[in-house]
This record gives sequence, structure tokens and C-alpha cells, in this order.
Amino acid sequence: MAGTATSSRRRSRIAPYLMILPALAYLAVFFVVPLVSLARTSLSSSGGSVYLPTLTFSWEFGNYADAFSRYHDQILRSFGYALTATVVCLLLAFPLAYVIAFKAGRFKNLILGLVILPFFVTFLIRTIAWKTILADDGWVVSALGTVGLLPGDGRLLSTSWAVIGGLIYNWIIFMILPLYVSLEKIDPRLVEASKDLYSSNTRSFTKVILPLALPGVLAGSLLVFIPAAGDFINAEYLGSTQTTMIGNVIQQQFLVVKDYPAAAALSLVLMAIILAGVLLYTRALGTEDLV
Repeated sequence: MAGTATSSRRRSRIAPYLMILPALAYLAVFFVVPLVSLARTSLSSSGGSVYLPTLTFSWEFGNYADAFSRYHDQILRSFGYALTATVVCLLLAFPLAYVIAFKAGRFKNLILGLVILPFFVTFLIRTIAWKTILADDGWVVSALGTVGLLPGDGRLLSTSWAVIGGLIYNWIIFMILPLYVSLEKIDPRLVEASKDLYSSNTRSFTKVILPLALPGVLAGSLLVFIPAAGDFINAEYLGSTQTTMIGNVIQQQFLVVKDYPAAAALSLVLMAIILAGVLLYTRALGTEDLV
């Protein structure tokens, strides 16, 4: 009996590790190996021709300095666009998520369905649709010109605002859903208790609702900011050469110029900056409730 009990305890200790083994193997093959390969490429020197490039591993740390010095404008622009899109997404998504969580009643599922519905259409098609909507001869430019909000020779397409608008539209769902989940968890009796203690609506929001919704704010901000910073589709179709983001540069370096070391170095620089920003942001807001 003692041997059976010992064997059972041993199996119970091993079982969790066996359960996570497939996930660890998946991460090793599809994340760690490509990341190591990318790092190795970033420290290589390129040769050959555009049609048949060759790579030589030579600890070329200068690739990182060159990547940042040559493309710092695109890096800063990418993070500026991503930050602006994240803030606007938060400002737009919070009221909607609040209404869905507390005021929608039996229409809650319907509104959630309407929020999710556009995202059944592929990302590329939605972006191209916005290119058509914002075109110089489109109805949006015509309407804004009619009411005097846009000069006669003004345009929306190929501007920074078009790119930021595309980022907002394409990623706002990833702000709405985490906020909705956090807000739905809030017990309405807590808000009622704050009202019984003579709190105004503003004070109830800042002292009760907002602190309890911070996990959703944190999760939504990360889910919007990270992909927006590396996006290149919106800048490609809605922007111009003056609104190029770092994702466009990486794409060009990999697929057109075929300067793989520079592209790999840019990718790792972008990853490092995002990781540092995420760590600082999560440290400021805290992650205890993100479960």
C-alpha cells in the first residue's frame, strides 16, 4: 500500500509538467527557435546580390546602431501613432463597454454581436474599404467640405489622421472586449453603496468603477498598442511616404531590398522597445487582478 501511495504521489507531481509539455514544445519550435534565428540574422553581414543574398554570421552589432540611426523617424512615428490610437480607442471604448455592461439589459448580446460583426471580414478588406471611403472623390470628403470642416483642396487619404483612424477602427474591438469583461464583473451594489454615502456620479466613477476596471484598461491598452506599433497595412493603404511606419520599413527590407540583417535588427529593436514599454506600463498599473 505504501508503495502504491508513493507511486501515486510521484505521478501527481509529474502530471502538471506532462500537461504543459506540448505547450512548451510548441513555444520552443515556433517562438524560441525563430527568435534565435532572427537574433543570429541581425548579427550577420549580408553579401551576394538582391536575387541571391548570402549571410555570414560575424557579430555585426553595428546593424542595431544603423537600424536606429537610419529609421528613428519611422520608429518614433510608429509609437506616436500607436499611442494616439490606443488613447482614442480607450476614450471611445470605455463608454460603449460601460453601456453594454450596465445599461444594455436584454440587448447586451445583440450589441456585442454588432461590435464583433465587422471583424468577420478580413483585416485587409476592411482597410481597403476605408481607402475607398476616405478617397478624395468620396462622400466623406465631400460632406466635410460642404459643412466647412475641410478646405476645398483638403483631403483625408494619405494623411496621418487616415492612418491613425485605420488603426483605431481595426483594433478597437480589442479594447472594447477586455473593458466589457472587467466592467461586467463589478457588483452594481458597490456603486449603489457609494451613492448612499453621498458620492456624486463623478466620484463614484473615479473611486469605484475606474479602479475596478483597470485590469481591462491594462489588457485592452496592450492588445491595441502592441499590434498597432508594428502594423504596416494601414500605413500602406491609407498613408503616404510621409506616414511610413517601422512595419513598412521591415517589410521592405525583408521582401524588397532583402537586407535581412537590417530587417532582423529593426524587428528586435521594435520588440525590445515594446517590451520595455509594456514592463513599465504594467508596473505602473499593476497586474495582480489580471487573471
